Amino acid sequence: MFAVHLLSFYFSKLQEDQIKKVDRYLYAMRLSDDQLADISARFRQEMEKGLSNESNATAAVKMLPTHVYSTPDGSEKGEFLALDLGGSKFKVLQVKVSEDRKGKVQMESETFPIPEEFLNGRGTELFEHVAESLKSFLRKHHINHTRKALGFTFSFPCAQSKIDEGVLLSWSKNFKARGVQGNNVVQLLRKAIQKVGDVDVDVLAMVNDTVGAMMTCGYDDQNCEVGVIIGTGTNACYIEEMRHIDLVEGDEGRMCINTEWGAFGDDGVLDDFITSFDREIDAASINPGKQLFEKMVSGMYMGELVRLILLKMAKKGLLFRGQVSDALRTKGTFQTKHICLIEQYKGGLENTKEILEDLGLNPSEDDCIAVQHVCTIVSFRSANLVAAALAAILTRIRENKKLKTLRTTVGVDGTVYRTHPQYPKRLHKVVRHLVPDCHVRFVLSESGSAKGAAMVTAVAQRLASQRKEIDDTLAAFALSPTQLQEVKAKMRVELERGLKKDSHPTASVKMLPTYVYRTPDGTERGKYLALDLGGTNFRVLVVKIRTGMRNSVRMYNKIYAIPLEIMQGTGEELFDHIVQCISDFLDYMGMKNTRLPLGFTFSFPCNQTGIDKGDLVCWTKGFKATECEGYDVVDMLREAIKRRNEFDLDIVAIVNDTVGTMMTCAYEDPKCQIGLIAGTGSNVCYMEEMKNIEFVEGDEGQMCVNTEWGGFGANDNIEDIRTRYDREVDGGSLNPGKQRFEKMTSGMYLGEIVRRILIDLTKHGLLFRGRITERLKTKGIFETKFLSQIESFSTILKDTVRELAPNCKVDFILSEDGSGKGAALITAVAQQHYTDKQEPH
Repeated sequence: MFAVHLLSFYFSKLQEDQIKKVDRYLYAMRLSDDQLADISARFRQEMEKGLSNESNATAAVKMLPTHVYSTPDGSEKGEFLALDLGGSKFKVLQVKVSEDRKGKVQMESETFPIPEEFLNGRGTELFEHVAESLKSFLRKHHINHTRKALGFTFSFPCAQSKIDEGVLLSWSKNFKARGVQGNNVVQLLRKAIQKVGDVDVDVLAMVNDTVGAMMTCGYDDQNCEVGVIIGTGTNACYIEEMRHIDLVEGDEGRMCINTEWGAFGDDGVLDDFITSFDREIDAASINPGKQLFEKMVSGMYMGELVRLILLKMAKKGLLFRGQVSDALRTKGTFQTKHICLIEQYKGGLENTKEILEDLGLNPSEDDCIAVQHVCTIVSFRSANLVAAALAAILTRIRENKKLKTLRTTVGVDGTVYRTHPQYPKRLHKVVRHLVPDCHVRFVLSESGSAKGAAMVTAVAQRLASQRKEIDDTLAAFALSPTQLQEVKAKMRVELERGLKKDSHPTASVKMLPTYVYRTPDGTERGKYLALDLGGTNFRVLVVKIRTGMRNSVRMYNKIYAIPLEIMQGTGEELFDHIVQCISDFLDYMGMKNTRLPLGFTFSFPCNQTGIDKGDLVCWTKGFKATECEGYDVVDMLREAIKRRNEFDLDIVAIVNDTVGTMMTCAYEDPKCQIGLIAGTGSNVCYMEEMKNIEFVEGDEGQMCVNTEWGGFGANDNIEDIRTRYDREVDGGSLNPGKQRFEKMTSGMYLGEIVRRILIDLTKHGLLFRGRITERLKTKGIFETKFLSQIESFSTILKDTVRELAPNCKVDFILSEDGSGKGAALITAVAQQHYTDKQEPH
């Protein structure tokens, strides 16, 4: 028994000595945690360079857009063909995707060799060989009688401007076919197919093998948003936010980015990690100075890297008693498959001895242990480097999503990952160590990148079909120039009907006189009180205007809530609440005993017979207080003040917020003659010639007219442009049939229109995988502010006005507090107007 223990101790000590010897020799390949974190940070910077327009041209990591906008969502169906070209052999597949997703994806495939003369010959001959093989496959499987969509996996760096186009940037992996670099490989394939003849296919999509791996895994796991290849070559792709991809127009949504991380280090950023062995590998390759990361990581180079190390160690007398065989001197004799055999859990040392003997060597026990450890260091470094780069991608995704913890899936393919007995476990462990805030599931890509090409094609076809259905649904909202001209003409008719005495009562656009006869001229001055009622909040303000100076208005205000029960209670309750708020404000300001002139911004349609007289025509924006419509709201306010009997106010003017907006802007720019509100409600006012306002006495001068254009359409003259969603929103509102134009244009309703569209599209399986959440079913849950956050449309109004009124040069000015400052300015102008009328001439 003692002898057995002694032998065991001797063997362990021998093993330890050999491992230490190799560790000392290959110390530069053994990377610490800090070094891996450093490499990861460097790769993150390289990603950002590749995504930026300014630095992409000189970036080593090209971050190529793939124009793949979605992973599979389970609704894909149909039969597709796939071509997979990326190594010394290529594959043709037929893929059948079942509609119910319960059955597995069915596939038939055939592998075809690529003779050496095609790898290094003319590109046209290479693609004709591929087309001939495709034709053979179709005939053999009797599937050439109907046109099929084809996805093309092309595992080389390509610049894509769309899903079915790819310009080859450079060959790799021993391919050197002439006349391909700089050309569209999809077009070369199409030409070859056409030349071969009798092949009825439609090449819909071209993808990188990495994207294919991600898409294959994405069909079974919809959390998959990263693809990694660790095989003959290496690469990674992931789903990036469109707003970060400078090379592609558009900020909305996401797109898969093909990193082409094999070129990481080509600009020198990894020079301090590249060993003398790596430099020798690079110098002897067909593309010196390029794909340096790939040459440190991938299966095409790992075996050769081990051979070089063993040769140098033997020459130094560290292995094989200094003996070197011809086979060990010969490039390519030690392959990555040998590393896989040597690193097997069981039988690894026996495999090592056999492989070395096949190379003409006579290894000792300690030689086998040392060679096994060399293989471990080389393959472990590969896993470490891949983990560091992958950690950068995962961190970017997590930060893009603004998550503390990311849960995601990485689809992996490649011969090294598939066949090396310990590589996956090492990779997973290092990734989880480097990014503990990313919970990563690794999934082996079944059937590889070719199935993924078919899935990309299926997704492209599904998205095209869905896009058409969505476009058809939204077509009614896209108004043509002709339709807009018709709306313009109809609005003009209604404006004129509203101004005429005989048609005014039946006009849908009421054209209400405001008794505001001019805009500010800069001479206004004084202290004013202003009230602002137009939504769920009510404001009370003190406004101080200094004379002779524009931009010299100071305001003090306080905001009060209008509870729903007050908005929809009685008129008396509403105005008592308003007066209570005024009382609180006057106490707050210490002005209870000061009788200031007051302007009342009342943002609802009123029929005015004077500057301080306004009968409410109808409530809008959710208000339904009783016994108000048809009554003078200024009188109602005065009565409420009397009931409280605490203070007195000089109510000079009732003001519409639209008019206040115009007056505020006119105070800054005397040319301003129009006020526009595009907010909770929608309205416009403008300065009209008095002679055109038939129901108001006097023909001299001008008066501001409050159009109340929100009522446009009440006489059914815009039914041709109202959609069913507009009618649904109208039917569910507090005032069905009224304010139809406002319900198509204003903030109170736009979000609800979108919510109803989203529900409809989801019911048809076009959004959210057909699942309608309970929250989405809630009326009002999709707020109009979301539209502003999602869609940028600030120039649409200006551009359309320019097109429809080409003879009018219009400047748009944003009003600063039209309802408060504007009310005070109107009050000031009104006081001056009536003072001027009373003074003797």
